[in-house]
Amino acid sequence: MEPLSEDLQENLDRMIVESLETGCVWGLKDVDDNWALVGSTDSDTIDVIPFWSNQTFAQALCNGDWDVYTPVAIDMEEFLDDWLPGMHSDVLMVGVNWTADLEGQEMEPLDLLEEFEAELD
Repeated sequence: MEPLSEDLQENLDRMIVESLETGCVWGLKDVDDNWALVGSTDSDTIDVIPFWSNQTFAQALCNGDWDVYTPVAIDMEEFLDDWLPGMHSDVLMVGVNWTADLEGQEMEPLDLLEEFEAELD
């Protein structure tokens, strides 16, 4: 499997295609059942929940301060129908296929939903 790119658009495109092919996205949960949250680089008042297109990319972050997390699959239908609209309501951003250095794109959840819907059409 090819590693993630430094090109954020390429990583977004990869997230869309790979997630639709496998039928899931991957997030990180800790032992207390909390999802990983990161402060946004764009705003001091907004948090980001990162997601990945495969388990390997998510697992790459599970070391150091992040060793309390484990990759967990989220069904694509649940992600599109529940997660993204819910994150929008909760004023959270989506981290898309971040690298192990936590570098990557932050998106408004409904913008990501539109990207998925465009690919499905």
